[in-house]
Amino acid sequence: MKLSVSFICAAAAAALSFSVQAQTVKPDLGKGAAAFGQVCVACHAADGNSATPANPKLSQQHPEYLIKQLQEYKSGKRDNAIMKGFASALSDDDMRNISYWLASQKATPGFAQDKDLVRLGERIYRGGIAGRDVAACAGCHSPNGAGIPSQYPRLAGQHAEYTLDQMNQFRSGVRKNSAQMTKIAAYMTDEEIRAVADYIAGLR
Repeated sequence: MKLSVSFICAAAAAALSFSVQAQTVKPDLGKGAAAFGQVCVACHAADGNSATPANPKLSQQHPEYLIKQLQEYKSGKRDNAIMKGFASALSDDDMRNISYWLASQKATPGFAQDKDLVRLGERIYRGGIAGRDVAACAGCHSPNGAGIPSQYPRLAGQHAEYTLDQMNQFRSGVRKNSAQMTKIAAYMTDEEIRAVADYIAGLR
């Protein structure tokens, strides 16, 4: 099933609208750092560069994306019992301050591990899988994994284990907060998902 141009444009427009709303109040980075230190540091490290592969790196991520994820954890649209507990304790101002503070932190580079698998990952990331209508990841997340601010998240250097888990959640339907990613993951094999995750880990 192909993603229609209208579907992609609608998603981008929604993200842009969310971005405009998120920027109406100026974030307080000092309060963001303090709140992060109280709530998030144990799992995501002092600067947002988690050293635990199961926990995502958050530093240098687009703030609009982080705010959206926190709001969806809080509402239950993105299902994770641990994150729901933390997000439920945060106000909209807390989410904004934390997200913009994280965006100001420099991301540490990651590394691909499997030189044979990573070749397959590069082909899919840059060219997609035409026979199964899997779009090239680079189209939304950019060739170097930097993403498109306010629309698509930064992926470069993300832990392969975390990316693998999220792709599997999209494919199984456990993660329901991106129809685009659900449709893409549905057509990918285990090996292809592992390959893309490993390639993403080495992007910079």
